[in-house]
Amino acid sequence: MTKNEMISSESEKINNGDNITKSGEFVVGCNYWASHAGMLMWSKWDEAVVKEDFRQLSENGLQVLRVFPLWPDFQPLTRTTNAMGHTIDLRFGEEPLPLTEAGQAGVDETMMQRFETMADYAQEYGLQLIVGLITGWMSGRLFIPTAFNNKNVITDPEVIKWQTRFVRYFVKSLKHHPAICGWDLGNECNCMAPADRDQAWCWANTISSAIRVEDQTRPVVSGMHSLTPAKDGQSWKIQDQGELTDLLTTHPYPLFTPHCNQEPLNRLRNCLHATAESRMYADISGKPCIAEELGNLGPNICSDRIAAEYARTALFSLWANDCQGFLWWCAYDQDKLTNSPYDWNAIERELGLVTSAREPKPVIKEIKKFADVVHSMPFKRLPKRKAEAVCILTEDSKPWTSAFSAFILAKQAGFDLEFVFVGQKIPEAQLYIVPSVAGVRHSNKELWDMLYAKAEKGASIYVSCDDGVFSPFKDFFGAEVISREIRNCEEDFDFGDFKVKGKASFKLNLEMTDAEVIGKFSDGKPALIRRNVGNGHIYFLGMPLEKYMSETKDSFAENNDPAWKIYRIIGKDIIEKRSLKITDPMLCVTEHKLDSGEEIAIIINGSEIERKLEYSLKDNMTVNKVLYGESNWNSKVISPNNAIVIGISGC
Repeated sequence: MTKNEMISSESEKINNGDNITKSGEFVVGCNYWASHAGMLMWSKWDEAVVKEDFRQLSENGLQVLRVFPLWPDFQPLTRTTNAMGHTIDLRFGEEPLPLTEAGQAGVDETMMQRFETMADYAQEYGLQLIVGLITGWMSGRLFIPTAFNNKNVITDPEVIKWQTRFVRYFVKSLKHHPAICGWDLGNECNCMAPADRDQAWCWANTISSAIRVEDQTRPVVSGMHSLTPAKDGQSWKIQDQGELTDLLTTHPYPLFTPHCNQEPLNRLRNCLHATAESRMYADISGKPCIAEELGNLGPNICSDRIAAEYARTALFSLWANDCQGFLWWCAYDQDKLTNSPYDWNAIERELGLVTSAREPKPVIKEIKKFADVVHSMPFKRLPKRKAEAVCILTEDSKPWTSAFSAFILAKQAGFDLEFVFVGQKIPEAQLYIVPSVAGVRHSNKELWDMLYAKAEKGASIYVSCDDGVFSPFKDFFGAEVISREIRNCEEDFDFGDFKVKGKASFKLNLEMTDAEVIGKFSDGKPALIRRNVGNGHIYFLGMPLEKYMSETKDSFAENNDPAWKIYRIIGKDIIEKRSLKITDPMLCVTEHKLDSGEEIAIIINGSEIERKLEYSLKDNMTVNKVLYGESNWNSKVISPNNAIVIGISGC
């Protein structure tokens, strides 16, 4: 088959939706800069090195590479000015822009040829490419065409005009190439310049629209990180990216994400970080999400062994929880390079899957093993996990802080949840969790009327309070507030057969009117109460449990107070309906129903030690096959930072 015939055949697949969004298959890969030059790969082009890189990465099981046409290399615009700095024109150095399609877009045709050569090598070695189009921010350094120095590259209309011309030309020129599976807006473009929310929306809409004008067959990928759903002063919102792109992205580095950099990388909190953040993005945006960048951030954080254990757990967790991909940062160590930012940013030098001496690290071996496991499964795509609860995140309550802990506590208790932000449509569920509510404008009255109605019909509602104001209180929770006092100190909360440490900035002294006390403050006053409403229940916890857990080191450790038991209380009804029940809070279980009626259960050990496997099955159900981890299943143990995949069916 000739190259043109191969491209035509592969393009037909693309048009039929065979890409990372529409296929729904889990993909593994990494972010790529050439091993010999890093970010200078385009100006120091060496196609032999790129070809060898791709051969090595492909042989080690990688499927997708995220690649970057560095903006000033591909659009090397300079500005000529006259007196008082007034612009005459934009040029390539001293040369006028050529009267060609590329020239009028400000694009260097040599760079385009190099990129297409790279894409050809990707096709040769079976690799797919996500292209980060506007790569003006990378690893702590700005890369901007000199013509746009001192301009706001997110809001300036002249810059946006040239970005649009670049994107349209680039996509039009390379949309025929079968190796390209997605168009990324650019790498963390929300770091390039300040913008308010409307300006951020307009920029993202302009770039995504420019992509879609030229190519409607591939997904538009966000490429952003550190998004928020709340009106908290940050401009780049999860909801807006969901509106404007097809695939959201997280860059979940524990070192940089609030509440994650507290314990060793291979413990439960960090192992679930990428999954919790990706699920929050996906659920609130209504679009799929991949962990587009993650990694251990080098040998100062952990050893290669620990990094591999972390990667293995994160891989199984992302796959089990309906996230669509795992891309490590990055392909090759860059410790031998002397250009910036490598010479002044120490954390950027040793992040690769492969050393600068081309030796594969343990992490890449784990990625290959995982890819082989997924490929061996008797189904093409893992069905969506069962999620029985909805976590409603509110304004003024630090959404990520609350979401992260709620996700982990639910896992430890034995059920799964999905996220929604206040003001969005609330899905039907058996349990609604409203965590660590703060402030006086956290939500609208309609939310509480709706939740009360759902409780009457049989749902359970759980609310924890971080000095949030509720109206009404008594008629909703079945208790009257007698007084309020500051209580900003750690104390033990007594739940009868267990105690939990916590801290509340303010304490509400309650008197029961139509509720019962489930747990108490250290002074014996009510802390957790339950009111029966219709066929359901309403719980109120007078401390911000989720906020405390996120902010406290080792709070999820097995030798700490079992806060997850509070979630087991509120989730009792849904836990009982699970096909597979495991009591160990370090083992996380997801359940997936196949079209045949059989269920797949994935059990993940989120700890760094071997766990004893104690479980019970729903009546008349049996384990009919072990798809991964057979020896561990037979010995009734699960090895550190590993998983077991089983099939369950009724008798």
